Amino acid sequence: MPEYVNWLRHASPYINAHRDCTFVVMLPGDGVEHPNFGNIVHDLVLLHSLGVRLVLVHGSRPQIEARLEARGLTPAYHEGLRITDAATLECVIDAVGHLRIAIEARLSMDMASSPMQGSRLRVASGNLVTARPIGVLEGVDYYHTGEVRRVDRKGINRLLDERSIVLLSPLGYSPTGEIFNLACEDVATRAAIDLGADKLLLFGADLGLIDEHGRLVRELRPQQVPAHLERLGNNYQAELLDAAAEACRGGVGRSHIVSYAEDGALLTELFTRDGGGTLVAQEQFELVREAAIEDVGGLLDLISPLEEQGILVRRSREVLEREIEQFSVVEREGMIIACAALYQIADSDAGELACLAVNPEYRHGARGDVLLARIETRARAQGLKTLFVLTTRTAHWFRERGFVPSSVDRLPSARASLYNYQRNSKIFEKAL
Repeated sequence: MPEYVNWLRHASPYINAHRDCTFVVMLPGDGVEHPNFGNIVHDLVLLHSLGVRLVLVHGSRPQIEARLEARGLTPAYHEGLRITDAATLECVIDAVGHLRIAIEARLSMDMASSPMQGSRLRVASGNLVTARPIGVLEGVDYYHTGEVRRVDRKGINRLLDERSIVLLSPLGYSPTGEIFNLACEDVATRAAIDLGADKLLLFGADLGLIDEHGRLVRELRPQQVPAHLERLGNNYQAELLDAAAEACRGGVGRSHIVSYAEDGALLTELFTRDGGGTLVAQEQFELVREAAIEDVGGLLDLISPLEEQGILVRRSREVLEREIEQFSVVEREGMIIACAALYQIADSDAGELACLAVNPEYRHGARGDVLLARIETRARAQGLKTLFVLTTRTAHWFRERGFVPSSVDRLPSARASLYNYQRNSKIFEKAL
């Protein structure tokens, strides 16, 4: 089967879920200058064609720097914020104006090779962001550097309802007609919060948040972010992470950090179960919970291959439906990726841990340990004193987790009478 057919089948739930959702996408000036910018534009047009309501916020820092250098002006910063005096503001307006036109032109140019070929794609922009001056902080006057006061929610939604892509630049206007230079991260975050966006997507140079060992951090809760910010210090990755967390705390469902240098990073993040960047979300990406009748199909998909290999005892759909309340599961983006069951043994204070299974693609994330802890907690809540497990292939895994070898004679009579000597499972037990 062609790989794209398999990919499309797996992506179809996300295509359906994203339709009519509002995504705010922030692309810094470095991303606009990167050779991969054309691919990003193509992917944005694809999202638009799939029914996503898009708000694109662009940055302009390197473009402003280039204009300052050309005029012989020295950039001035304080606490990571640009000080925008009158001469610098002229450079800001010049850079932002050219970028806005260039982005609109690029969106139009890519129409011929996009899914929207033959349709009219409209890009709308304007005075949609109201700003106020930062003023004087710690004795430093920021002049025309400002912060977002409010975003024209009704105006933007009206444009989105008309199927326009809304383009927001890092400039804001005051009621008195002043112009303020804004951080694109501030514009994107406030737009996402004020619009009640479903997602905030932040482009950066890296794949996402990189930990101290050089590994990609795939998922975070907002409350975990401060520890990473302290480690990162004052770099751009910290700015993106802080923006992602602020958006989530403001009610945005999910924030994603992806790479503008990686071709297809945006689509990988949005249309695959594991994504390719860093997700910051209030809710758990993976949920450990008790199983429900709707999970029977997912459980069958998970355990059937293991039953075929003789690792698990066969269970029919009817048996699973009847015993579904015994199961705990790990759910990831609507897919059951791990399960375990607890059966109380009749006429005893013992229980049996059964059908512990983890999807092969997710066997290195301690999900088995999570489910074991869940089963042990459930067993104690039921007043059980001993937990038995019968296994043919994973004896060492259980021994490493406190189970000790046992025997049929140690099993309560109700379970011993059902022991399958032909299967010859090893028996282990653990005191609770």
